[in-house]
Amino acid sequence: MASNPMQRQARNYFLLGMAVTVIIAAIIVVLLFMQVKKLNEQIQAEQAATKTVYVLTQDVKSGQVLTSDMFKLETVKSTGVPMDATSDVMTLLQNYSLCDKSGNNIYVEADGSLYMMVDNSKVTVYREETTDSYYTQSTNGEKTYIETAQKSIIAKVDMKANTVITNSLISRADELETDDVRKQEYNMLVLPIDLMTGDYVDVRFLLPSGQDFIVVSKKSVTIPEVNGEYLSNTIQMNLSEEEILSLSCAMVEAYRMNSSKLYVTKYTQAGLQEAAIPNYVVNSEVANEIDADPNIVAEARKALSERYTDSAKSLRNNYINGAISNYGDSENLPIKMEESITSSQESRQQYLQSLTGGTVTTTETEQQQ
Repeated sequence: MASNPMQRQARNYFLLGMAVTVIIAAIIVVLLFMQVKKLNEQIQAEQAATKTVYVLTQDVKSGQVLTSDMFKLETVKSTGVPMDATSDVMTLLQNYSLCDKSGNNIYVEADGSLYMMVDNSKVTVYREETTDSYYTQSTNGEKTYIETAQKSIIAKVDMKANTVITNSLISRADELETDDVRKQEYNMLVLPIDLMTGDYVDVRFLLPSGQDFIVVSKKSVTIPEVNGEYLSNTIQMNLSEEEILSLSCAMVEAYRMNSSKLYVTKYTQAGLQEAAIPNYVVNSEVANEIDADPNIVAEARKALSERYTDSAKSLRNNYINGAISNYGDSENLPIKMEESITSSQESRQQYLQSLTGGTVTTTETEQQQ
């Protein structure tokens, strides 16, 4: 049936409108597609320019032991991140914490398997589920169990919260926790004025003749608190059996020897500085006790025996024994040394008071002094 001109015109307008609508919709789709593509490219570019890293959640000091709760994951621009920044701190913590009694590392592979290096060769380490023990296995299936110990990650330098952690900022602790390590408390050592918990120290023995011996080296100290107040003259340290006996010997000899001093010195950058080598030689009675003490681990006894060379024994006979004989009843020097020690204790007490804004607790030993 033929349509009138008005109907044809209406139909043409309708078709034209549809065509225009389709064209506009197509243009919008193309524009949206281009916009989405551009956004995706920007997102990919931003992702390529960022890196997931671990940052500190708190301030830490050089030499301070680092634990997993001190880190958080953050995404930052890669342009501001050092090349050795690590996003796998937890694996690093696990790698650093596990070693044998001699300090040899037990490493963790990406798949969770364990190994250690023996004579430059990789040896697989297995974990026995029933006993939670570690062992290596020979080709014939024979097991060799490994005595494990723990070592910690420490900060090499002082760092502020939100510092990006890199491999160059952390290190393995010098101290190895062995079976004979115990927490010891001392209140007869002369302490630095600003000594605080977490600082690393040497304990030294100053003779009246001027000789200065290192008794114990690079130990992290804790300052005890009583009712929220610091003990001004007391510190705690984790010491091995050999170190306990050596320091006990030095303490006895310091009491016997007028004008001598047992004192503590701080490491300025404990994370970067190597531990000093102790050169104090105990007397023959303590040396014999150490040699016969079953609590001292083999590695410590070996290191100790290497210290007792003929020259070391000669050093003891010439200086320490001589000082005990010569300075047992000196008159003026003990007074000056006592004044120096008292002054150090008073200065430290004032420093701790400035930190707490109140009084500082002293022990009975210090009150008697």
